[in-house]
Amino acid sequence: MNAVAKAGGWAKVQYTETSLGSGSNAQGQPFPGGLDLTTPSLRLQPGALSDALNFEVAQFGGYARIDGYERLDGHPSPSAASYTVVQVVAFSVPQLPDFGGDFGGDFTSAATTPVPVAGQVVTQIGSGASGTVVAVVTAPVAYLVLTMVAGIFDQTDWLRVSPLSLLTGQATAQTVSIGAQTEAIYTAAAADVYRAAINAVPGSGPILGVVSMAFGGVDQVYAFRANVGATAALLYQATPAGWVLVPYFDLVAFTAGGTVEPFDGDTLIQGAVSATIERVMWQSGLWATAPGSGSAVGQFVILAPVGGSFAAGAATTAGGATLTLTGPQTPITMAAFGQFEFVKCNFSGQLTTKRIYGCDGVNPLFEFDGTTLAPIATGLSPNAPSHICFHKNYLFIAQGSSLIYCAAGTPFMWDSVDGGGEIATGDTITGMITLPGSQTTATLGVYLRSNAAFLYGTDPTTFNFVTFNNSIGAVPRSCQNLFDTFFLDDLGVVTLKTTMNWGNFLPSTLTKNILPFIARERGNLTASAINRSKSQYRLFFGDGYALYCTVLNQQYLGAAPMLFNDVMMCVDNTKLVSDNEATYAGGKSGYVYQLDVGTSFDGAAISAYFVTAWDVVKSPRILKRFRAASIEVQGGSYADIQFGYQIGYNNAQLAQLPAVDFVLNLGAVPHWDSFVWDAFTWDGSGLLPSDIDETGTAENIRVTVNSGTNYIAAYTINSIIHHYSMRRGIRV
Repeated sequence: MNAVAKAGGWAKVQYTETSLGSGSNAQGQPFPGGLDLTTPSLRLQPGALSDALNFEVAQFGGYARIDGYERLDGHPSPSAASYTVVQVVAFSVPQLPDFGGDFGGDFTSAATTPVPVAGQVVTQIGSGASGTVVAVVTAPVAYLVLTMVAGIFDQTDWLRVSPLSLLTGQATAQTVSIGAQTEAIYTAAAADVYRAAINAVPGSGPILGVVSMAFGGVDQVYAFRANVGATAALLYQATPAGWVLVPYFDLVAFTAGGTVEPFDGDTLIQGAVSATIERVMWQSGLWATAPGSGSAVGQFVILAPVGGSFAAGAATTAGGATLTLTGPQTPITMAAFGQFEFVKCNFSGQLTTKRIYGCDGVNPLFEFDGTTLAPIATGLSPNAPSHICFHKNYLFIAQGSSLIYCAAGTPFMWDSVDGGGEIATGDTITGMITLPGSQTTATLGVYLRSNAAFLYGTDPTTFNFVTFNNSIGAVPRSCQNLFDTFFLDDLGVVTLKTTMNWGNFLPSTLTKNILPFIARERGNLTASAINRSKSQYRLFFGDGYALYCTVLNQQYLGAAPMLFNDVMMCVDNTKLVSDNEATYAGGKSGYVYQLDVGTSFDGAAISAYFVTAWDVVKSPRILKRFRAASIEVQGGSYADIQFGYQIGYNNAQLAQLPAVDFVLNLGAVPHWDSFVWDAFTWDGSGLLPSDIDETGTAENIRVTVNSGTNYIAAYTINSIIHHYSMRRGIRV
């Protein structure tokens, strides 16, 4: 198919297909536009979708079956699973007498080995290698498929199966060849073994918040979940041992801070009682230059005291600070039932001081440095902000209709005397985000439920809060920055583009053509995120649906819905130490997932399909004799896809043929000197056209493509070319 580039997509070029005989034509569908539920049929571009699920609009053309998602808790990911084939002479062998430590176990000559089953561990006697069985083949060649392999299996020694310690066969040289489909199935089976070792976050109810950041050069993932009984929200960290509770420490307040400022790691001392200071939160006043004149006020996060409890009265630190405690230490607690928002920012400019700040509408604003959770006093009553944003070295929070900001450069000072402040917006704030692209300085977008406003300026002396009176508001938890700012309004996904009028903004609704979907889901939003590598803005809803909107070079390419097996309640997108991108989601089930990995929805099949709009092939009243279709598929693995089509508006008087399967080996072709012998596929192809019969005579045609297994990796349908001959006009 020939094509020429044009604004908004690709133009179709019809050409003569001489191999089909004189007068035959080929019409291509380059797939622009994604799902369209509102545009009249004859106005739709060929390749637009009338229905779709779990296919995304690819940023460089075509529709891509989405990647899967996998649970995580710090154990090895199922998507990283691999398998090893160990061929044996046979599985039925006489058991030998006990040879003591050489074989182990107590064997009798009359016994014969059982055939291993999936889940058992097999160990090789001589090499000591071991692995977990995921598949067993007994004929025509006997072999085991193992995963979680430790050591290297040789090709001569005997194998035994645990826990029975019975011999199961003797290894031999591998002669069996594994096909592409079988390889995909074995890899998925190996992933199941890895998956079984990964647990939900301890507790009850959905994940309340998930956040990831690198501390000490190591990527970390954290999750909040209510405890059993839902009396508290607890914080857990993903580790190689699984989810580990992050302890909350104690909090103690002080006044009359003296001449020396205490520091993190210092020791607080009051008589025989002492405790390590994990976090110093200086809230107001000054550390005095003369003894007895200090006025610093704040709080310490401390470890459990040694020697008793603190009390109101004078105290010192090992570093020489003097201060007055206002009372005994109190344990830090977090109530359940909130929904967390986070920002990751740095007030000091040093990499080691980059921290996470969060709020949930129930608990106080807090800071977290990977170890210590420190509640921040803001002066609010109650101190329970719902939204948070870092902008121009200020931390902004929203509670009800109030927009509150801290003093410049410090997240602990919120009083107006120290540089903090409050702005009344007149409506409930639903989100805040820094808007990219104003001409002289970034602007803070403050989104309300039925309106929006902008905060111009760089500090309290220049702040100018301006209402953007356009009746466009944002649904909570929908604001994200890609190259522009995106959010969800009642009418759909909206982007704010900067204009030439000195940093003002122009709204544009992108998803008017899927308004029925938006109307159904807009009150059900749970989270939003971006994926930079795929240039997507994503929305997640409380019934398991999601909407992926693809935008490239500031042009909206289209959107398509997804349906997950778990409801994604919260989502965090992060840049890893490796510079790769990762997206983590907290599920209603209590599991945390990594999105865009694997071949399944956490082990379940990915049911994916799309249905194109009716294509009249440029001639709505002319019959065409359809002859064949050529489908161009791109991917990096095995794919088993079903292709179907209907003609003439699916008229029952016309022959409507069933869908057909076509199997593709899309493994990438190896480059010379870049592979290992016997460990690659000669005939793999990352891009493969497939010719399929497509017969019948009618005025139009539509195509359906679907797949539904847990072992097929993502693939992209780049285009479909219809081969046809023009017939007569339709008689009336």
